[in-house]
Amino acid sequence: MRTTGSENPNGPNFTPRPATTPFAAPQSATPFLASGPVAGSGASAFRPTVPTGSQPSTPFLSSGPVVGSQASGFRSRPPGISNNPSVPPPPTSYDPPATGPYQRFMTPQSPLAGPAPPAYAYPVGQPVLPPPVQPPAGHVSSPPVSFYAQPQIPLVPMGSPPQNLNTVPSGMNVPQASVQSSFASPRPNFQPPSPPMGSSYPAARGSFQSSFPGYPNKQHNAAPPVQSAASLAQQGGYAPHQSTTSTPFLTHQGGYTPFPSVANPLGPYPREQIQYPGSAPPMGAVQGMVEDFNSLSLGSVPGSSDPGLDFKALPRPLDGDVEPNLLAQMYPLNCDSRYLRLTTSAIPNSQTLASRWHLLLGAVVCPLAEAPDGEEVPVVNFATTGIIRCRKCRTYVNPYVTFTDGGRKWRCNICALLNDVPGDYFSHLDASGRRIDLNERPELTQGSVEFVAPAEYMVRPPMPPLYFFLIDVSISAVKSGMLEVVAQTIKSCLDRLPGCPRTQIGFITFDSTLHFYNMKSSLMQPQMMVVSDLDDIFVPLPDDLLVNLSESRNVVDAFLDSLPSMFQDNVNVESAFGPALKAAFMVMNQLGGKLLIFQNTLPSLGVGRLRLRGDDHRVYGTDKEHALRIAEDPFYKQMAADFTKYQIAVNVYAFSDKYTDVASLGTLAKYTGGQVYYYPNFQSAIHKEKLGHELARDLTRETAWEAVLRIRCGKGVHFTSYHGNFMLRSTDLLGLPAVDCDKAYAMQLRLEETLLTTQTVYFQVALLYTSSSGERRIRVHTAAAPVVADLGEMYRYADTGAIVSLFSRLAIEKSLSSKLEEARNSIQLRIVKALREYRNLYAVQHRLGGRMIYPESLKFLPLYGLAICKSTALRGGYADAQLDERSAVGHTIMALPVKRLLNLLYPNLIRIDEYLITTSPQDDKFKDIGKGSPLALESLDSRGLYIYDDGFRFVIWFGKMLSPDITRNLFGEDFATDYSKQTSAYNIIAIAGIAIEKSLSSKLEEARNSIQLRIVKALREYRNLYAVQHRLGGRMIYPESLKFLPLYGLAICKSTALRGGYADAQLDERSAVGHTIMALPVKRLLNLLYPNLIRIDEYLITTSPQDDKFKDIGKGSPLALESLDSRGLYIYDDGFRFVIWFGKMLSPDITRNLFGEDFATDYSKISLYERDHEMSRKMMTILKKFRGSDPSYYQLCHLVRQGEQPREGFFLLANLVEDNVSGTNGYADWIMQINRLVQQNA
Repeated sequence: MRTTGSENPNGPNFTPRPATTPFAAPQSATPFLASGPVAGSGASAFRPTVPTGSQPSTPFLSSGPVVGSQASGFRSRPPGISNNPSVPPPPTSYDPPATGPYQRFMTPQSPLAGPAPPAYAYPVGQPVLPPPVQPPAGHVSSPPVSFYAQPQIPLVPMGSPPQNLNTVPSGMNVPQASVQSSFASPRPNFQPPSPPMGSSYPAARGSFQSSFPGYPNKQHNAAPPVQSAASLAQQGGYAPHQSTTSTPFLTHQGGYTPFPSVANPLGPYPREQIQYPGSAPPMGAVQGMVEDFNSLSLGSVPGSSDPGLDFKALPRPLDGDVEPNLLAQMYPLNCDSRYLRLTTSAIPNSQTLASRWHLLLGAVVCPLAEAPDGEEVPVVNFATTGIIRCRKCRTYVNPYVTFTDGGRKWRCNICALLNDVPGDYFSHLDASGRRIDLNERPELTQGSVEFVAPAEYMVRPPMPPLYFFLIDVSISAVKSGMLEVVAQTIKSCLDRLPGCPRTQIGFITFDSTLHFYNMKSSLMQPQMMVVSDLDDIFVPLPDDLLVNLSESRNVVDAFLDSLPSMFQDNVNVESAFGPALKAAFMVMNQLGGKLLIFQNTLPSLGVGRLRLRGDDHRVYGTDKEHALRIAEDPFYKQMAADFTKYQIAVNVYAFSDKYTDVASLGTLAKYTGGQVYYYPNFQSAIHKEKLGHELARDLTRETAWEAVLRIRCGKGVHFTSYHGNFMLRSTDLLGLPAVDCDKAYAMQLRLEETLLTTQTVYFQVALLYTSSSGERRIRVHTAAAPVVADLGEMYRYADTGAIVSLFSRLAIEKSLSSKLEEARNSIQLRIVKALREYRNLYAVQHRLGGRMIYPESLKFLPLYGLAICKSTALRGGYADAQLDERSAVGHTIMALPVKRLLNLLYPNLIRIDEYLITTSPQDDKFKDIGKGSPLALESLDSRGLYIYDDGFRFVIWFGKMLSPDITRNLFGEDFATDYSKQTSAYNIIAIAGIAIEKSLSSKLEEARNSIQLRIVKALREYRNLYAVQHRLGGRMIYPESLKFLPLYGLAICKSTALRGGYADAQLDERSAVGHTIMALPVKRLLNLLYPNLIRIDEYLITTSPQDDKFKDIGKGSPLALESLDSRGLYIYDDGFRFVIWFGKMLSPDITRNLFGEDFATDYSKISLYERDHEMSRKMMTILKKFRGSDPSYYQLCHLVRQGEQPREGFFLLANLVEDNVSGTNGYADWIMQINRLVQQNA
């Protein structure tokens, strides 16, 4: 982000102008967001060193920055406490300490918290911390204890705790504290020098003052008692190394002690040598003597200290999803957790106990999860015996059934019924009651198995794999390059489609009409048939639209080769998507299969037409808000039901730079077991590889066709609700026309009986499907879980990944019927209830005071809860995410397996520059780069290169102090380019299209105002993110990526299509330019809006052509009158015409050499052509090169002499965007007006 504004806070400076037009665009889906601001002239050009006192953090907030000394960062920090597996777990016994108060931790506000007067008036959305707690009379206050890091005291482990120390219960985390006698102020003061104009990334953090401005520092003078390092070592704690004084606060054995910042490479120890203490500290009488209830209170007067949690000590899932292994150790015959994960592997034995578990009882199932290489699910074929199942509950035989009566009967583990063993399946039992052929029966030794289903499991012959493509070929699909990429990718995957030689394939394309393709194998070329009647759809030649790929391969190849060129000149902007969808259903309903939709335009014709919605920000925060996130037209849900009935799965690929209503289109995928892929602002130059990879995986991954899924469980429990992409056929049967390894389904569990009498509950997932090879199969996963009577055991066996997966789906579903705020609050409410219940288990006996405790198994849960609330699907409101993007992410979350969901919620942030500069690849070094950093601004070193990976995209972050050698080696000569300047381009092309469409239904003035309004809203929202921390005053701030946006907005308003009124442009010309803008690609549109103004006389008078000199003439001048020198010769090039402007004081020799004897004639009657003179040849070479850079249009020359009116005004002066012309705003006035509007409601 760059800053504008001078030292005068009431008058803004002006944003830079594009010296050259930014053409390509980055993969930025959400405009108007940046990683951090720089406020006015107070911006820093470098990232200062983090001060000694670490800033406190407030955990478990769904949104809003943190107030206090941590507020220098630009995002809320995630909560938790770090855990190092190298530290042994604490003992499992606990005796409460004899004496000693405990320290008090600050408690965040939550939906359960009652109103309390704040100690300080924070901005909206920030936490209100509890007031100070006064110690009782006679109590001698000990020094405040906090989680502040102390880099000046390196900590060294001094041994293990003695075995006789009292401890807390196993798995319980009680955050401990370290000493700090004085603290940093709760608010930063930004006053570093202004950044250089070439800066491409803002300063991450300003300098810090030690107190509020105008108030003296308040020091804590209580001196801690002295304790030797030897005594600390004797207690098994961490002792300071070579320190003259010590403190009893470091005696918390196994507790959290501060360590140097991972973002600061200049610390006393390298990153690899930092010691990470344990996570569950034992607490004895020694610790009780130094606890202080007042240690984490917040002073009520400015200037007081704000001790808080040590941000670095909070737990973070830097190693990704860690699957629980307690259940696997207890029940080794269970299926792998990649297939079935329970929210807690300890089932409550009563409804009363279940009611105290606030984190949902349930499971997440991924029936076709990818197994590691070399590990496959065994296939069992019973042949004539038939599949062995319980005759009552229909459970499949599994490792937990027992055989009795000499092997002639087996007892079902689900319903306990005794079943007869078929003769062909009989085997004798050994002395221990095990079958003697056990090792030859994988269904009795493995938790996951696949049965070959006999004929009675089929209602029709197994269907062949069928892929049908429904492709939008309107002008936006063609211009963006989507059509070409799709055609190339499909062709490259034809040899890898599963099911060959049975695979079927077919195509329909559409714009305002439908195009069917006959691909009969006897043809040399496909035959196109066009249907224009959208009200009464019929299918021509229905038998030849779906063909066997092997038989018609040559015809299919010919079609895919010709598809891009077939519609390259298409200018149709309409979309008959609804009629095309019905036509595809009519073609596919005999067989079923997978329908892949490529949609680039909002459906506008026929049934299922949709309208633009979500543009009114006043709807947000009201009861009508949720309607924007559900299908507007019931047509789509009805079509989804029809598709599911006939075994058709729908995958939606949405591409658009405008609103496409993904909420409605996504309904097709939601109820058919499909998936939504979203590519906002798609441009093939940028997104080609992403689309190609994801489409290829969709086509080639192993798929289960015409499937149904059911999960059975033991007596006394049953599943009540299901969440994911499917159609529920009955109370417990999920209809899935197509399933693959990337789909997961969540479900909630409920106790049917008041009290469970069994010791174990069994679960069995069964997926009946047709394989691509045409075989009917049943994949079965079986797992067992213990029944417990202790709530603590339920917490101990909790699975954070499964809980987060279920939480996410419930929150997304709640956002479809409630406000976003209510969906976010529901997550926080459940976490608060769960941690409160856990706290109540230990609060009395452990005298925890104000400290937070949580089970080891759930240490990441608050952070993941915060991540859900901050996800694109749920965060903020109107201005925080585009409606289509919000819906697309919501549909994605509903289908993701656990590991991929957790990666999306808490992505990896990995530093790679240290690896890149190694002299040769090293396997050990490469393994280390996979270790992530906390997702906080202080993790970013300005000298580093980082990759941010959420599983869907890479964001590569270049520190402004990164070695130029690295960027040069990566980018070549483009290493100094502004990496993000094209972001403005894609926002402006969307704004321009919307404004042109608005001019067709409203006044020109309203269309122009809509442009300004969008820019104002975006910059106001961006300003609101940082206004409190940075005290911006009247200065204007904006993200670096959008620095050209206001200027392009002004250029749209001054374009021929929108400027002025009756007298400013002829009606035909205005309409023609409007149609042109709607069809232009980004590069040409930006050139039309802000043309090049280039001075060429200095080049013409050089004695000989010079390549270096010729390159320089391409650098333009600002489009303002002051750029024109009366002694110069200029070319104005907007991509459609050349205006050559001759200054009145231009050397006559130049005009004579260009025009010959006609140099004094009226320029409107002169034609420019090549004459026998070096200067004339140079001039024509310039024009030829400019025309050759974009051959789409031919620029006709218009020669204009300075002062020649009205030609000069018409051709040039009226098009100088930055000047005040005909009563319109100039660039300076426009910026000042926008800045005033931004600050009105900031």
